[in-house]
Amino acid sequence: MNIILIVSDTFRRDHLGCYGNKWISTPNLDKFAKESIVFDQAYAASFPTVPNRMDIMTGRFSFVQYEWQPLPRDEVVLSEILGEAGYVTMLIADTPHILEDGYNFDRGFTGWKWIRGQEAERYMTDPIEVKLPCAPHKLRNPEGVKKYLRNVSLRQSEADYFVARTMIEAAKWLERNYKQEKFFLYVDTFDPHEPWDPPRWYVDRYDPNYEGEEVIYPVYGPADYLTREELRHMRALYAGEVTMVDRWIGMLLRKIEDLGLFDNTAVIFTTDHGFYLGEHNLTGKSIITSEFHANAPLYEEVTHIPLLIRLPGQTKRGVHCSALVQPPDLTATIIELAGVEDPGTLQGRSLLPLLKGERCRWRDIAITSPTLIHGRAGATRPTITDGEYSFIYVGFSPSEPEEKHKTRAVDGILRGLKSLGKVENELYHLPSDPQQRHNIFSERKDVAKRLHSRFVDFLREVGISEERLRYWLKI
Repeated sequence: MNIILIVSDTFRRDHLGCYGNKWISTPNLDKFAKESIVFDQAYAASFPTVPNRMDIMTGRFSFVQYEWQPLPRDEVVLSEILGEAGYVTMLIADTPHILEDGYNFDRGFTGWKWIRGQEAERYMTDPIEVKLPCAPHKLRNPEGVKKYLRNVSLRQSEADYFVARTMIEAAKWLERNYKQEKFFLYVDTFDPHEPWDPPRWYVDRYDPNYEGEEVIYPVYGPADYLTREELRHMRALYAGEVTMVDRWIGMLLRKIEDLGLFDNTAVIFTTDHGFYLGEHNLTGKSIITSEFHANAPLYEEVTHIPLLIRLPGQTKRGVHCSALVQPPDLTATIIELAGVEDPGTLQGRSLLPLLKGERCRWRDIAITSPTLIHGRAGATRPTITDGEYSFIYVGFSPSEPEEKHKTRAVDGILRGLKSLGKVENELYHLPSDPQQRHNIFSERKDVAKRLHSRFVDFLREVGISEERLRYWLKI
């Protein structure tokens, strides 16, 4: 069986029609969902971008022992497992962080193609004058945005945008390789991650008469710096980016259909995490200053992710599955679909029984977390959910200065870890409070203790060291 994995960075689940969105156009992924199994309770595991890809490549919950770092040489990785089983493996990506600076996520692939220039990648040096679309203080990294604008300054049409170039390259590769005996194609696009600058017609669809500044890469932190109009337009920019991504993924899905590959190919679509667009008075997914990095609480907008899987010969389509699933499960699923033995290193579980509609006991919690290797420094707060309750857990803070810890999380820039803003345990009942506005931790400590106990069990199951476990033994 062939396998195609499509990862679209920072794609909010609640912006897809198949998950209930009514105002954003995503016809291609919605059509794909009707042909797939739709996972309603998929949650991010290791957070954010690079740790998520490490989960996928290793099938392990990497937040327990790694951070934002190159792919470790001693880890058994998916591309090598499939390659040794006779698969032709190909990586096509415009996501810069997994390939730049020796991060080595191309390791083990038969071939790989990097579409250059995303975000603030070191790419274009031409002395091209660029103009910021808003005041610098509204941007997370003004100099990085200038690099990005220089990188994209020669675009002439929509086909020159990153998601388009990536999906076109994937379609071309399929045209040349669709008759391979068996292949694994991993397509990783950074869109709809910031900066948000889709063609004007996509933005006008959602905010047609706006005339103010465009905050295409907002500051990560409290959203008070934006006017109501700027915030509304920021959401329109992101929505436009989502619709553009849907269009080009749709092009790739049509190519898969045109080549007859749906008959012998499993296709998976997912993301790494979401993004705050003013919810909880936050923009971004962390709290970042020039010197310090702090972890923001991980609410549903960030942790709850889309996951669509289409198998050849699948009799039940458009079915929704409520099991709690996470990215390391994708690795185990792909390995089983390929008919390859478990290498003995996987911590995820194959989703094949769920895809076949079999009744089986599944995990009772899902955990989304930044790296735990720095303990509680920087307000590290794992989020533990059982699907009904969501517990944002502060942990125990030994008497040591936070600033001794450094991290490259989010953008690879070395910063000190520091707690910024209010840091407290938070517990929410999702069915009655889906927007997570009413913290019931004080009233329902019994629930928090139950989820905490399962969290500690999980950490022990995946082999956390006692040194790191000590931060997480108390509420």
